[in-house]
Amino acid sequence: MAGTLYVVATPIGNLEDITQRALRILGKVDLIAAEDTRHSRKLLDHFGIATPSTSYHDHSERSKAPQLTERLRSGSDIALICDAGTPGIADPGYRLVSAAIEAGIEVVPIPGVSSVTACLSVGGLPTDRFAFEGFVPSKATARRKFFQALAEEPRTIVCFEAGRRLVASLADLCETLGRRRVVVGREVTKMYEDFARGDVDEVRDRLADAPVRGEVTLLIAGAEPSPRADRSEVRRRVDELRAQGMRMKDVARQVAADTGWSSNEVYELGVSEDKG
Repeated sequence: MAGTLYVVATPIGNLEDITQRALRILGKVDLIAAEDTRHSRKLLDHFGIATPSTSYHDHSERSKAPQLTERLRSGSDIALICDAGTPGIADPGYRLVSAAIEAGIEVVPIPGVSSVTACLSVGGLPTDRFAFEGFVPSKATARRKFFQALAEEPRTIVCFEAGRRLVASLADLCETLGRRRVVVGREVTKMYEDFARGDVDEVRDRLADAPVRGEVTLLIAGAEPSPRADRSEVRRRVDELRAQGMRMKDVARQVAADTGWSSNEVYELGVSEDKG
């Protein structure tokens, strides 16, 4: 009979945040697959958990996933953990979970603390909808393209950044997206927990002389919806661009970007004019 794969969330800082269920599972499984066994051993030793562990990280994921899947097939129960938070959320885990599902093995989530939801809950930005974008690219050119691709995203944006690159990232963010509201969460759940909130240029200046270590969670306010132009203004813009010889399809796309109308609405307006 096949075993079970448990995907276990662990604390992101404060050890008191671990759940009773997580402790029970970590103590009863046959093996713990950990992102860094040395790091995880501190957690396990703190709670007196002697379960054997094996490394499962970004560089070993491809080779380790099949091996662990075979152990699951043979009846072993395995707990998957990462250094902090939930496996698979910008951390190793996807390949093993996918392989286990493909093999018909039961996969059980053991949820817990998350830096994403922790920062959203106290950030002061809208939380009814949000977009998680993972890690900000480390190179300046890629970083600016990353932010530019999010220019029209209306939801609150959540991403991770290395502290040593934070000020440069905020500068690129200000350059590409303008004066957005941001929240920077540092040392979340730890002794020196801190949240910097405000317009991106203000937060950048505030943090410029204060070195930031480790990873930070960055929240970015979504794009404000464009004010919707009235029908006469849209008609004027359509006529103007059509007079320049532009195709109606291209006209619709350009006018929609500037007026708050959808490209389909602009296109239908232009076509109805042609018929009239």
